[in-house]
Amino acid sequence: MSPHSCPLRLDGASWHAGVALEAPNPGRIYDFLLGGSHNFAADRHVAHAAMAAIPDLPQQAAANRAFLHRAVRYLVDTGIRQFLDLGSGVPTAGNVHDIAQQAAPDARVVYVDNDPIAVAHTNHLLAGNPAAVAIEADLRDPQAILDNPAVRAVLDLAQPVAVLLVAVLHFIPDADDPAGIIRDLTRAVRPGSHLVIAHGVNDIRPGDAAILTRLWTGTSSPLSLRPGDQIRTLLRGLNLVHPWVVWAPQWRPDGTPPRRPRLSANLVGVGRVP
Repeated sequence: MSPHSCPLRLDGASWHAGVALEAPNPGRIYDFLLGGSHNFAADRHVAHAAMAAIPDLPQQAAANRAFLHRAVRYLVDTGIRQFLDLGSGVPTAGNVHDIAQQAAPDARVVYVDNDPIAVAHTNHLLAGNPAAVAIEADLRDPQAILDNPAVRAVLDLAQPVAVLLVAVLHFIPDADDPAGIIRDLTRAVRPGSHLVIAHGVNDIRPGDAAILTRLWTGTSSPLSLRPGDQIRTLLRGLNLVHPWVVWAPQWRPDGTPPRRPRLSANLVGVGRVP
């Protein structure tokens, strides 16, 4: 056995991961911030350092996750039954298929991540659920994702689909053209589809953004936080759903409107493909 690999236990099932577990992974760090258990010592080390500098970081992560839940419920209510979750990370509380299929049992979900550990965990969780699957793929090649036989087996791309880009675009550097990725995705799906984004900003809490960028430099996917104006341009050309592009806690909140929502440091939005 390589010193950089180890057997993982997936609820009683052994899986041997030939990946470097010493390298912290943003998806597993996010899982830890959300109170999950699918993370390793290297991930927790980065998370603890970040929380020591930014004590409300778990609340920021929770606000993002709560937005995802509200967006999925909204899309189900509008008639969407297909979800493509790009950069889905490791399974944690309230996964997309949990939310969507609770509201609409016929909903279908494909999870996509470039971390084989996340994909293995997710497929183990999905065993016995023919309407959901996880694949290992790279967001920077959207056509390869859409052409993947496993995706085509679950989703009918001739029908509207919700493309979820929640807490993933800020791991795509400008050199990899996140706007171009979005253009390719929106051109490939049929009108009536929706795009959902949540993206961390660097111009509201710039000191905290600098700390996170430094800490995430040593992870498998360094951060590329962006100013709010640049994030808003990513949804250009789509028909934005009210309340447009706002802070994560402000998007169709449940109950009392949130106080100081900009502290979430994440802008979110949902756009309909015309």
